[in-house]
Amino acid sequence: MRYFADARTRVLVVGTLPGQASLAARQYYAQPQNAFWRVIEDLHGVPRTLPYRQRVAALLEHGIGVWDVCASAHRPGSLDSSIARESIVANDFARLYRRWPGIELVCFNGATAATLYRKLVLPTLATATTQIRYVVLPSTSPAHASMRYAEKLERWRIVTSGWASRRAP
Repeated sequence: MRYFADARTRVLVVGTLPGQASLAARQYYAQPQNAFWRVIEDLHGVPRTLPYRQRVAALLEHGIGVWDVCASAHRPGSLDSSIARESIVANDFARLYRRWPGIELVCFNGATAATLYRKLVLPTLATATTQIRYVVLPSTSPAHASMRYAEKLERWRIVTSGWASRRAP
């Protein structure tokens, strides 16, 4: 799926790879039990019941973009743990950062996204992107339901209320 970002984007939320429900719907975080759109609703007041295009437009108005580490990969099902690592083709983040240089903060939607980014993307980036800050957030996936929603929401506040300390993912 194609990223969404524009000249207003300051925060980029990065996942691993869209799941089956997202691919079928051609929408990020389309799996109904994924908490992403609930988090966005609670943080920004963007109703998760809005049509997808309107939710995307609202995120962009708030300076938030979305993309995934993987442009493609083989994965039976939707679990990140099922991704065949040797099949991964990473998205071209260097190109994205050149096109939208205002991105200041990358928020990983889960540890797997951060790990894959560190391994597959960081080595491809120019030093000009070293000013980007990184934070690993708890996954909004229903597969990672061990953390209470209130705690996830609190950790996700960084998307709106401040910047993380600059550190590698």
